[in-house]
Amino acid sequence: MLKRRIIPCLDIRDGRTVKGINFVSIRDAGDPVELAKIYAEQGADELVFLDITATIEKRKTLADLVERIALEINIPFTVGGGIHTLDDVSVLLGAGADKITINSAAVRDPGLIGGIARNFGSQCVVVAIDTKYHQNDWIVFIDGGRTPTRLRTLDWAKRAADLGAGEILLTSMNNDGTKSGFAIDITGDVSRHLGIPVIASGGAGTMEHFRDVFYSTGCSAALAASIFHYGEISIPDLKNYLKNNNIAVRI
Repeated sequence: MLKRRIIPCLDIRDGRTVKGINFVSIRDAGDPVELAKIYAEQGADELVFLDITATIEKRKTLADLVERIALEINIPFTVGGGIHTLDDVSVLLGAGADKITINSAAVRDPGLIGGIARNFGSQCVVVAIDTKYHQNDWIVFIDGGRTPTRLRTLDWAKRAADLGAGEILLTSMNNDGTKSGFAIDITGDVSRHLGIPVIASGGAGTMEHFRDVFYSTGCSAALAASIFHYGEISIPDLKNYLKNNNIAVRI
């Protein structure tokens, strides 16, 4: 049985780990290098690093910080934020990233997905989708959740997969930071219609929320931030809980 993955997320602003609610109300959550070391030691399956203001500030991802983190961990490491070209991808992979994630750039230039897949392999390309229930449908937002598009979330996820994405990181903006549970409906919809792994993101608050999203959606992984950063749930405790609920995880 394919084991489900638990993935802590480091949202980075000004070199620090931060966390917000519904993509706003940002507060400090600690040093990213130290947090990354802790999560690797605790048994996290992967780590995601998102430079959340790189696109808005029209700058590149913090490659030096990526390198510092990569030197301290031995688990797969996905990096995103401010990636627009194949050269950007090459720099980050050279700094120690195992995968890269693209969001706004992929919407604006869908050909970038295929370009990265052809040059570096589909397994390297994670397409991040920030989605919000908006005017009676799940709609894709870009620019760190600031700009709505006309794309329906399921349609865009299918297209991204067809273009060469190896994985989808699906974040519900409605649920983000609320600790009220993952968005089961859209996560399940996307997971059922795609032949590639889907990472559920946004809303984790309890161990039961992880159980529910794995039971109900078919997603391959679940990502969370604040509950790990502030010590509300430990990764070993979460994995033991999931194992005891008949969900296959790496212990």
